Amino acid sequence: MEKPSAICTVHRLGMVTYEKAWKLQEALAVEVASRERSATLLLLEHPHTYTFGRRGQADHLLWDEAELTRRGVTVQWVDRGGDVTYHGPGQLVGYPLIPLATPGWQGERLPQMDYVGYLRKLETALVAAIARLGLATGTIPGLTGVWVQPDVASRCPRCDPALRQAPSKIASIGVKVDVRGVTRHGFALNVAPDMSYWQGIVACGLDGVQMVSLADLFETPPEMEQVQDCVVAGFGEVFGFDMVEEGFIIP
Repeated sequence: MEKPSAICTVHRLGMVTYEKAWKLQEALAVEVASRERSATLLLLEHPHTYTFGRRGQADHLLWDEAELTRRGVTVQWVDRGGDVTYHGPGQLVGYPLIPLATPGWQGERLPQMDYVGYLRKLETALVAAIARLGLATGTIPGLTGVWVQPDVASRCPRCDPALRQAPSKIASIGVKVDVRGVTRHGFALNVAPDMSYWQGIVACGLDGVQMVSLADLFETPPEMEQVQDCVVAGFGEVFGFDMVEEGFIIP
C-alpha cells in the first residue's frame, strides 16, 4: 500500500510588512513544532525592505538615510543566515515552516548535514518551479541561491554588459532552523520588482553579482499568480508534500 504524502498547507498572503510576517512565522512555528499545524508555506510580497542576516555587514548598505527615506525603504536586522538582501513589490517571498526534527526534539543546532540538505532542497524546488515557466536555472557550488547562466542572462536589456560573462542571481535564500527544529525565513524570487533597489546594497555580500528577474528574461513576464502556482507545484514535488491551499487572515 502506497504511503500517503505529508500535507503542506499553503497560504497566499499578498502584501505584508516584514515585521508582521516575522511575527507570524514565530506564532505558526510553535504550532508546527507541536504538530497542531501541518508543515506550512507562506507566499507573499513585502514593501521595500533591506534585511541583514547573521553574517550581515553594515557597510554593505550603500544608501544613506536620506536616500532610504526618499525611496521608502525600511532596514531590518534578522536572525536568518546570510548577509543583506532586498525585498519589495513584484518579488515573490516564500517562508516554509517545516519540522525537520522529530516530535519533542529540543536541540540548539540541527545537524549540519540536515541543514545543508534543506538548503539544497529549497534550491532544487525553485529550479523546478522556474523550469515550469520555461526557463533553465541552476545552482553554483559554494554559493546559495538560484542562478541563471550567462547565455540566458545576456537577454537582460538593462543588465551591466561587464557582468554578462558570469552567472546572474534570480533567487536568494536565507534560513533559520529554530530550537524546536522548525524552519523559518526562506526564499525570495525576483519576478518583476523594481530592480534599481538592488543598487542600494552589496547583494548577499557578494561584489560584482548581477541580480536579474523573470521580467528581465521573458518578452512577456509571467504573472505573480502563475509563478506562485509553479512554486507550489515545485515545492510539493521536491519535498514530497501534498500541497493544500487555505485562506488566511493575518491577525
